Amino acid sequence: MSEKIDSTRRKALQITSGALGAVTVGAFAVPFLSAWNPSEKAKAMGAAVKFNLSKLQPGSMAVVEWRRTPIFVVHQTKTAKTNLPKLNQKVTNPALEEGVSRSTNENFTILKGVCTHLSCAPKYYPEIEPKAWDQEWLGGFFCPCHGSKFDLAGRVYKGVPAPTNLEVPPHSFEGETLVIGEEI
Repeated sequence: MSEKIDSTRRKALQITSGALGAVTVGAFAVPFLSAWNPSEKAKAMGAAVKFNLSKLQPGSMAVVEWRRTPIFVVHQTKTAKTNLPKLNQKVTNPALEEGVSRSTNENFTILKGVCTHLSCAPKYYPEIEPKAWDQEWLGGFFCPCHGSKFDLAGRVYKGVPAPTNLEVPPHSFEGETLVIGEEI
């Protein structure tokens, strides 16, 4: 005994079940894929930070936080700018291709305040005077944890544990305003 197959009904069931399956996949896929997008808090952490340079006196340093990292903003003095080329023989990488101050503005040096050896926090010593770690100190950064030394442009001295210069974060200048990071 052979039963007749209703092809119209079969086609209607296939279309209905296909449509319900597509809706179900879409209902699960949308929240799954949107979870890959960064949250508003994460977007805010990665946003550019602005800093007003007008109140920063020559020879002084400010610390600005960007992406949970301290950023050193150093206003260079004329003496410091004169002394930087004198240190080219003492530093591992003179970074001459970046310019002596390693910034787009020779009056300011912008550096990540994290030692490249073990991520300690180097201390700022701008004074030009003999120090316990260097009798011919011309100013710069000293990491007391392991003895790494950096000049005022963040260039690492030879023979210290830190392997590379202090990093320069992406930055730009808009008149008296420093923009650290990139605009979103």
